Amino acid sequence: LSFGSSVSFVCLIHRLIPEDAKSMETFDSLTVFTAKDYNATIEFYWAPFLLESNSDDAVIHRISDRIVRKGSINKHGRNWKGVDILVFNTYLWWMTGLKMKILLGSFDDEAKEIVELSTEDAYRMAMKSMLRWVRLNMDPKKTRVFFTSMSPSHGKSIDWGGEEGGNCYNETTLIDDPTYWGSDCRKSIMEVIGEVFSKTKVPITFLNITQLSSYRRDAHTSIYKKQWSPLTPEQLANKLDRCQEKSLKTCKLLRNFLTLRVSQHLILEHYNTQFLLKNNN
Repeated sequence: LSFGSSVSFVCLIHRLIPEDAKSMETFDSLTVFTAKDYNATIEFYWAPFLLESNSDDAVIHRISDRIVRKGSINKHGRNWKGVDILVFNTYLWWMTGLKMKILLGSFDDEAKEIVELSTEDAYRMAMKSMLRWVRLNMDPKKTRVFFTSMSPSHGKSIDWGGEEGGNCYNETTLIDDPTYWGSDCRKSIMEVIGEVFSKTKVPITFLNITQLSSYRRDAHTSIYKKQWSPLTPEQLANKLDRCQEKSLKTCKLLRNFLTLRVSQHLILEHYNTQFLLKNNN
């Protein structure tokens, strides 16, 4: 899940739990919400490319010249082991252009060997690494694994017939064209996902939320969100530059409600299985 989606997911549960029975803590790249009486946590781990990259710092990661290290998923993967439900998501950070820089050695190497791949080939590399990691590290009898597709940013209102230079700002209705597909959703990336997933037998569920999200040009927080650094007068004057984050109260709420229902089903399924085993014994 993206950070905004994970916060929205926590919001669905947070208000139902007494203050002294919950906590929210951050440890470097890991943010953990704990429901103490249920011995349960909802955790968000910052790894924008899934693989190791020069954008892995959870706070200082706004780097234009992004580099991803090939074959490095274990750097982050050790933090994902032992969970009951694991949800992967990676897309927006790959969208820096038509090519990505891939490091073949280590970030500690004095002389670094870097090659350029098309964004599609680099993304394919990450998808294969993710599936290989899941196959080697996840027990399908204990952990359910999901992958969510891209969420549109609605950065160009011209895509839906709006004015040139505009975006999601001040949009209050959804896009009602069922065939709409914005320029911020690369079909080539969706094709890579479809290709890689169609060839695997790894038990992972693909949550395709792209089309659902595409209609919701009105569901972004836009300027009404936490700013990580003070806005300049120019940024305050320009309300047309921040549409990546979906609102906690709209599109993400619906998507996370669906995720929550899946989680509830899996938990009930687990306990029903345990109950049957106990009765049989």
